[in-house]
Amino acid sequence: MKILVIGRGGREHAIIWSLKKSSKVTKIYCAPGNGGIAELTECVPLQENQFAEIAQFAIDLCIDLVVIGPEDPLTEGIVDYLEAKGVSVYGPRKNAAIIEGSKTFTKNLMKKYNIPTAAYETFESYDKALVYLHQQGAPIVIKADGLAAGKGVVVAQTIAEAEKALQDIMVDKVLGTSGNRVVIEEFLQGQEMSLLAFVDGNVVRPMVPSQDHKPIFDNDLGPNTGGMGTYSPLPHIAQSVVDEAIATILKPTAEAMVKEGRPFRGVLYAGLILTAQGTKTIEFNARFGDPETQVILPRLETDLLDIFLASVNGRLEEMDIRWSDEAAVCVILASPGYPGGYPKGLPISGLDHVEDSLIFHAGTALKDGQLVTNGGRVLCVTGRGRNIVEAREQAYSDAERIQFEGKQYRTDIAKKALVAKA
Repeated sequence: MKILVIGRGGREHAIIWSLKKSSKVTKIYCAPGNGGIAELTECVPLQENQFAEIAQFAIDLCIDLVVIGPEDPLTEGIVDYLEAKGVSVYGPRKNAAIIEGSKTFTKNLMKKYNIPTAAYETFESYDKALVYLHQQGAPIVIKADGLAAGKGVVVAQTIAEAEKALQDIMVDKVLGTSGNRVVIEEFLQGQEMSLLAFVDGNVVRPMVPSQDHKPIFDNDLGPNTGGMGTYSPLPHIAQSVVDEAIATILKPTAEAMVKEGRPFRGVLYAGLILTAQGTKTIEFNARFGDPETQVILPRLETDLLDIFLASVNGRLEEMDIRWSDEAAVCVILASPGYPGGYPKGLPISGLDHVEDSLIFHAGTALKDGQLVTNGGRVLCVTGRGRNIVEAREQAYSDAERIQFEGKQYRTDIAKKALVAKA
């Protein structure tokens, strides 16, 4: 089979790495890809929003399946477009991808179907949002309604921080039209957990849980990023907690989407928080998480292509999906200045000295034969081992072998599992 993967980040690199293990795959293309993906498979110069060109490429080359990585083309309707052209595609349609595209839609859905989440209000008026903010006090959470590449959420510890977030999002439009509407939520405390599932309508097949690290600095300090690292499994979180989240959040949400006439087919991502009052939903995404994918797929023993095809053909319920017991820890190497402004084109060295870790490229490019930085998050270093300690040691050992000017990374990825266990 010939596969086309849409996207350019570490998530897409991990998807391609996993698909290449399938005996059914003869050729994989990636549009547009990156420097690391280009070393693994053929990249084509098509952008994620070039629906017509992507469809024509798929038709001309007799592509058997298109896999959509990022959220933007999903929420803009790429699946609907390709299906209308007779192209087989894996991912949710536009009316289901809204679960990520609009936080207001998702909060209202959860309220309607009694799916556990934080108390909230939505606002299109800055003045009304400001009044509500002062009524509620801090700490409090401010979320831009639309997509913002993981940077549309501010956890404000003070009223001053919250006021600045509202000003930035609603008045100064630092996130563009994504900030035309905001959701203001109560602040929840507890361990976070990412729980993804392969979904086809009412059929929900959970993946192994993982934990992301959003803030840029150690000890969860500093502004949010797209994710600075992940690990799986979560030895300090009981399986009963995971099972309850599947039963009270993932399955009811999939069923709610069917009832709303928006059946979800693809990867449904639930960002959860384990509070003293039980597990609650922070957010939903309509695709594989990044960088969660970089620790989840290395643990997948079942052929990923078989899972995709089963979903597309309405046979997901028949799939026996197996996972390894090994641990995986992913450390993100980021550009200096990220998540603010950052330089591009910095030479990367040391990749040939990496010993055992998987290296997934997030923001790299090839320039005159030299691998250079080309994004905020540059490389994903995934260590594997019999347990978190082994996987973590491998990831950090190899992370130190890779060099580029101003390289920054968190030194405490997966520490919560070790501290909690001890």
